[in-house]
Amino acid sequence: MPAIKILVIPGSIRTGSFNARLAALAAKEIALAGIDVTRISLTDYPLPIYDADLEVRSGAPKPAIDLKQMIGAHHGVLIVTPEYNASVPPLLKNAVDWVSRVRERGEPPLQVFHDRAFAIAAASEGKFGGLRALMALRQVLALGCGATVIPRQFALSGADQAFDDNEHLKDSRDAEGLRALVKQLIDVAQQMM
Repeated sequence: MPAIKILVIPGSIRTGSFNARLAALAAKEIALAGIDVTRISLTDYPLPIYDADLEVRSGAPKPAIDLKQMIGAHHGVLIVTPEYNASVPPLLKNAVDWVSRVRERGEPPLQVFHDRAFAIAAASEGKFGGLRALMALRQVLALGCGATVIPRQFALSGADQAFDDNEHLKDSRDAEGLRALVKQLIDVAQQMM
Protein backbone atom coordinates (compact mmCIF):
# COMPACT_ATOMS: atom_id res chain seq x y z
CA MET A 1 0.00 0.00 0.00
CA PRO A 2 1.43 3.43 -0.91
CA ALA A 3 2.15 5.96 1.81
CA ILE A 4 -0.76 8.28 2.46
CA LYS A 5 -0.43 11.85 1.21
CA ILE A 6 -2.50 14.85 2.37
CA LEU A 7 -2.89 18.17 0.55
CA VAL A 8 -3.61 21.38 2.48
CA ILE A 9 -5.23 24.26 0.58
CA PRO A 10 -5.70 27.64 2.25
CA GLY A 11 -8.63 29.45 0.65
CA SER A 12 -7.04 32.85 1.20
CA ILE A 13 -4.00 34.51 -0.34
CA ARG A 14 -4.18 37.65 1.82
CA THR A 15 -0.97 38.62 3.62
CA GLY A 16 -1.27 37.58 7.26
CA SER A 17 -4.42 35.53 6.60
CA PHE A 18 -5.69 33.68 9.67
CA ASN A 19 -6.72 30.86 7.37
CA ALA A 20 -3.26 30.56 5.82
CA ARG A 21 -1.82 30.49 9.36
CA LEU A 22 -4.29 27.79 10.38
CA ALA A 23 -3.47 25.82 7.22
CA ALA A 24 0.25 26.01 8.04
CA LEU A 25 -0.42 24.77 11.57
CA ALA A 26 -2.61 21.93 10.26
CA ALA A 27 0.17 20.93 7.85
CA LYS A 28 2.56 20.74 10.82
CA GLU A 29 0.09 18.53 12.72
CA ILE A 30 -0.22 16.23 9.70
CA ALA A 31 3.58 16.00 9.42
CA LEU A 32 3.85 15.27 13.17
CA ALA A 33 1.48 12.34 12.58
CA GLY A 34 4.08 10.92 10.19
CA ILE A 35 2.07 11.68 7.06
CA ASP A 36 3.44 13.13 3.82
CA VAL A 37 1.86 16.59 3.52
CA THR A 38 1.87 19.28 0.82
CA ARG A 39 0.64 22.82 1.43
CA ILE A 40 -0.04 24.96 -1.61
CA SER A 41 -1.14 28.52 -2.31
CA LEU A 42 -3.84 29.37 -4.81
CA THR A 43 -1.54 32.17 -6.04
CA ASP A 44 0.32 29.38 -7.84
CA TYR A 45 -2.88 28.49 -9.71
CA PRO A 46 -4.14 31.79 -11.19
CA LEU A 47 -7.52 31.27 -12.80
CA PRO A 48 -9.95 33.51 -14.65
CA ILE A 49 -13.51 33.67 -13.36
CA TYR A 50 -15.24 30.51 -14.57
CA ASP A 51 -16.92 31.15 -17.92
CA ALA A 52 -18.50 28.32 -19.92
CA ASP A 53 -17.90 30.20 -23.19
CA LEU A 54 -14.19 30.50 -22.36
CA GLU A 55 -14.11 26.79 -21.56
CA VAL A 56 -15.74 25.94 -24.92
CA ARG A 57 -13.30 28.20 -26.82
CA SER A 58 -10.09 27.29 -25.01
CA GLY A 59 -10.71 24.34 -22.70
CA ALA A 60 -9.75 24.43 -19.05
CA PRO A 61 -6.83 26.75 -18.25
CA LYS A 62 -3.53 25.05 -17.45
CA PRO A 63 -3.62 26.15 -13.77
CA ALA A 64 -6.99 24.34 -13.40
CA ILE A 65 -5.49 21.18 -14.90
CA ASP A 66 -2.44 21.52 -12.64
CA LEU A 67 -4.59 22.01 -9.54
CA LYS A 68 -6.76 19.02 -10.42
CA GLN A 69 -3.61 16.90 -10.86
CA MET A 70 -2.25 18.17 -7.52
CA ILE A 71 -5.48 17.13 -5.78
CA GLY A 72 -5.41 13.80 -7.62
CA ALA A 73 -1.89 13.08 -6.35
CA HIS A 74 -3.12 13.06 -2.73
CA HIS A 75 -5.36 10.72 -0.71
CA GLY A 76 -6.85 13.46 1.44
CA VAL A 77 -7.43 17.20 1.12
CA LEU A 78 -7.87 19.78 3.87
CA ILE A 79 -9.36 23.08 2.74
CA VAL A 80 -9.12 26.01 5.17
CA THR A 81 -11.53 28.74 4.11
CA PRO A 82 -12.23 32.30 5.13
CA GLU A 83 -15.84 33.43 5.35
CA TYR A 84 -17.07 36.14 3.00
CA ASN A 85 -20.65 37.32 3.46
CA ALA A 86 -21.60 34.09 5.26
CA SER A 87 -20.22 31.92 2.45
CA VAL A 88 -17.15 30.69 0.59
CA PRO A 89 -14.83 33.36 -0.87
CA PRO A 90 -14.83 33.73 -4.65
CA LEU A 91 -11.15 32.72 -5.00
CA LEU A 92 -11.80 29.30 -3.49
CA LYS A 93 -15.20 28.74 -5.12
CA ASN A 94 -13.76 29.62 -8.53
CA ALA A 95 -10.89 27.16 -8.05
CA VAL A 96 -13.33 24.38 -7.13
CA ASP A 97 -15.55 25.27 -10.10
CA TRP A 98 -12.66 25.08 -12.56
CA VAL A 99 -11.29 21.83 -11.10
CA SER A 100 -14.77 20.34 -11.37
CA ARG A 101 -14.65 20.93 -15.13
CA VAL A 102 -11.27 19.23 -15.78
CA ARG A 103 -11.51 15.68 -17.13
CA GLU A 104 -8.88 13.36 -18.46
CA ARG A 105 -9.85 11.37 -21.54
CA GLY A 106 -12.56 8.86 -20.61
CA GLU A 107 -12.69 9.98 -16.99
CA PRO A 108 -16.15 10.35 -15.41
CA PRO A 109 -17.14 13.89 -14.38
CA LEU A 110 -15.90 15.01 -10.94
CA GLN A 111 -13.75 11.88 -10.51
CA VAL A 112 -11.02 13.72 -8.62
CA PHE A 113 -13.55 14.55 -5.90
CA HIS A 114 -14.78 10.95 -5.57
CA ASP A 115 -11.54 9.13 -4.83
CA ARG A 116 -10.29 10.92 -1.72
CA ALA A 117 -11.35 12.28 1.65
CA PHE A 118 -11.91 15.99 2.19
CA ALA A 119 -11.81 17.93 5.45
CA ILE A 120 -12.81 21.55 6.00
CA ALA A 121 -11.72 24.19 8.49
CA ALA A 122 -12.08 27.95 8.88
CA ALA A 123 -10.71 30.79 10.97
CA SER A 124 -12.40 34.11 11.63
CA GLU A 125 -12.21 36.99 14.08
CA GLY A 126 -15.95 36.55 14.65
CA LYS A 127 -17.64 34.37 17.23
CA PHE A 128 -18.75 31.75 14.70
CA GLY A 129 -15.22 31.11 13.44
CA GLY A 130 -16.26 30.86 9.80
CA LEU A 131 -18.94 28.27 10.50
CA ARG A 132 -21.28 29.64 7.81
CA ALA A 133 -18.52 29.32 5.21
CA LEU A 134 -18.00 25.72 6.32
CA MET A 135 -21.68 24.95 5.76
CA ALA A 136 -21.49 26.43 2.26
CA LEU A 137 -18.20 24.66 1.44
CA ARG A 138 -19.53 21.32 2.67
CA GLN A 139 -22.52 21.77 0.35
CA VAL A 140 -20.33 22.66 -2.64
CA LEU A 141 -18.00 19.70 -2.09
CA ALA A 142 -20.47 17.02 -0.99
CA LEU A 143 -23.60 17.90 -2.95
CA GLY A 144 -22.07 19.74 -5.88
CA CYS A 145 -18.98 17.63 -6.46
CA GLY A 146 -19.90 14.32 -4.80
CA ALA A 147 -16.89 14.44 -2.46
CA THR A 148 -16.59 12.50 0.77
CA VAL A 149 -16.33 15.29 3.34
CA ILE A 150 -15.50 13.93 6.79
CA PRO A 151 -18.05 14.65 9.53
CA ARG A 152 -15.66 16.56 11.77
CA GLN A 153 -14.86 20.17 10.88
CA PHE A 154 -12.97 22.92 12.67
CA ALA A 155 -14.08 26.55 13.11
CA LEU A 156 -11.61 28.82 14.90
CA SER A 157 -13.34 31.85 16.40
CA GLY A 158 -11.46 34.90 17.67
CA ALA A 159 -8.67 34.06 15.24
CA ASP A 160 -7.06 37.48 15.69
CA GLN A 161 -6.20 36.45 19.28
CA ALA A 162 -5.92 32.67 18.82
CA PHE A 163 -2.25 32.27 17.86
CA ASP A 164 0.77 32.62 20.14
CA ASP A 165 4.17 34.02 19.09
CA ASN A 166 5.19 30.57 17.79
CA GLU A 167 2.09 30.28 15.57
CA HIS A 168 0.49 27.64 17.82
CA LEU A 169 -3.07 27.86 19.10
CA LYS A 170 -3.23 29.35 22.58
CA ASP A 171 -6.36 27.51 23.69
CA SER A 172 -5.78 23.79 24.33
CA ARG A 173 -9.37 23.03 23.24
CA ASP A 174 -8.72 24.63 19.87
CA ALA A 175 -5.46 22.73 19.50
CA GLU A 176 -7.22 19.46 20.36
CA GLY A 177 -10.03 20.24 17.89
CA LEU A 178 -7.49 20.74 15.10
CA ARG A 179 -5.67 17.50 16.01
CA ALA A 180 -8.98 15.61 16.03
CA LEU A 181 -9.80 16.96 12.56
CA VAL A 182 -6.41 15.91 11.24
CA LYS A 183 -6.73 12.44 12.78
CA GLN A 184 -10.18 11.85 11.28
CA LEU A 185 -9.00 13.03 7.85
CA ILE A 186 -6.03 10.66 7.97
CA ASP A 187 -8.21 7.75 9.14
CA VAL A 188 -10.85 8.25 6.44
CA ALA A 189 -8.24 8.83 3.73
CA GLN A 190 -6.53 5.55 4.70
CA GLN A 191 -9.84 3.70 4.55
CA MET A 192 -10.49 5.07 1.05
CA MET A 193 -7.08 4.01 -0.34
